[in-house]
Amino acid sequence: MSPKGNHHAVVKTALNYYWSRKLPDEIMFTTETTFRFTEDTYLEPDFVFYPRGGLRELSGASAKLIVEIADSSLHYDLGRKAAMYAAFGIAELWVIHAVRLETRVHTEPTITGYRGIIDLPPHQRLTPTLMPSLAITLAELDLS
Repeated sequence: MSPKGNHHAVVKTALNYYWSRKLPDEIMFTTETTFRFTEDTYLEPDFVFYPRGGLRELSGASAKLIVEIADSSLHYDLGRKAAMYAAFGIAELWVIHAVRLETRVHTEPTITGYRGIIDLPPHQRLTPTLMPSLAITLAELDLS
């Protein structure tokens, strides 16, 4: 996989700042953690949201939202990686294009992929299904 680009870091930093200020008491998030699905299968999402105190028991069922920021990795994140998240029961996955700030929202996981997939432009409000208080409009982010 190609190395992460500058756009990736800028968007990730802005999201980190935004969400850390909006986080409700019962929810935590971590960045680039090793998310183990099985002994030999793991991914490192840019963001994973989960119930407070649940990092040690983090699983597909307990994750509230996974966010991937795609720059050079867009094809992989929308393809194989999304299919793996779905197969492990991740309820909601966002893949954000780091340059265009367009987001593909994946919901309704099945063993072969997601049934619900929508593409949203940067000015469209993104609202996590299980955490509406963390809604965000990417076009309004401070990307300085």
